Amino acid sequence: MKTTRDKQTTYSYKTMKSPVGRLKLVASELGLAAILWENDDPKRVRLAPLVEDKNHPVLRETERQLNDYFAGKLKKFSMKFDFAGTEFQKEVWQALAAIPFGETRSYGDIARQIGRPKAMRAVGAANGRNPISIMVPCHRVIGSNGKLTGYAGGLETKAFLLKTESRKKHRRTASQHDHQLRKPSRINARPLIF
Repeated sequence: MKTTRDKQTTYSYKTMKSPVGRLKLVASELGLAAILWENDDPKRVRLAPLVEDKNHPVLRETERQLNDYFAGKLKKFSMKFDFAGTEFQKEVWQALAAIPFGETRSYGDIARQIGRPKAMRAVGAANGRNPISIMVPCHRVIGSNGKLTGYAGGLETKAFLLKTESRKKHRRTASQHDHQLRKPSRINARPLIF
């Protein structure tokens, strides 16, 4: 799997507090490269070297937009992304970014959207490698049976994000899964294996 990332890229990062825990925001000179969870698996997204820069303009804007999102003031992000991944992964991540606020899609929906209807497992793998959590909303992808599936930030976080967005009614909304969101301990908590 060839990625389109220059091995010499230096990334700036800062951390922020959020309702879902501490997030590590990472940017390159080209745009936002990652939003990582406090306990993220270091093998899931590999970006190095990292240099702390609390005043990096992309990181400050990312933090502002995330704070507005969590406060219910923002439903669509306007950041420039710097994706590091294979062409297939980037295609999946672009499809994820197109899922509207308050709606969900299945892995099959995404596979059909990118013109590869039989690539559901590959879509799931790319979804799990999404480096820009929340803004590239992989939390909006659910199982074909409507149940919540694995999430790098944890199923409770996924449920929280969907519930936060469930105020809007759409074709298939998070509120339709509200019974799962209130009782995350009843969700099958087995993570997806990639």
